[in-house]
Amino acid sequence: MRIEVKKNFELIQPFGPSILRVKIPEEVLKKLNDYIDNIISNNEQIDKLNHGHNLVGDVTQEFKLDLSFITDSGWLKFLGESVQEWIKLTMHHNIKKFKLIDSWVVRQFKNEYNPIHWHNGHISGAGFLKVPSTLGKHVQNNKFNKTYVGGNLNLVHGSKQFMSNSKFSIVPKVGDFYFFPHYLMHNV
Repeated sequence: MRIEVKKNFELIQPFGPSILRVKIPEEVLKKLNDYIDNIISNNEQIDKLNHGHNLVGDVTQEFKLDLSFITDSGWLKFLGESVQEWIKLTMHHNIKKFKLIDSWVVRQFKNEYNPIHWHNGHISGAGFLKVPSTLGKHVQNNKFNKTYVGGNLNLVHGSKQFMSNSKFSIVPKVGDFYFFPHYLMHNV
């Protein structure tokens, strides 16, 4: 089930827990991309700030966002307001406090993957700052269902059952951000 509840807010409920799709504001998206582009233009910065080796998956680069950048760029405000709206829509409750534990950007390249995992805290999210034009191309195109796109974000809840979806597959689109409960398993 998909319900557009506000401009740029879409409540999705393919299984038990709901998911919120939100558009990252253009000015915040630009600041995030500029921030990462500045890091990757300097090999010293890449070495200093890269946490990719800490990931469970086979991903080369992950950059933890600096708290001052998170605040100054409007990223924290976007996250807090979106979560507040999502909780109001799904639970009819106004949250009074929003505490961000961590925020990072994963730069994922061809043949890299993040296996199924989940996070700590209460709420997780994933968004797309840049998407390559080659996303979804396959070595053996004839073997794949036309709806499958390599590089999708897959959210998994429960197990496959008759008349019950267990997987919700998201095709990356620049500017889309998805909020979901922290315990929801996911992979890319």
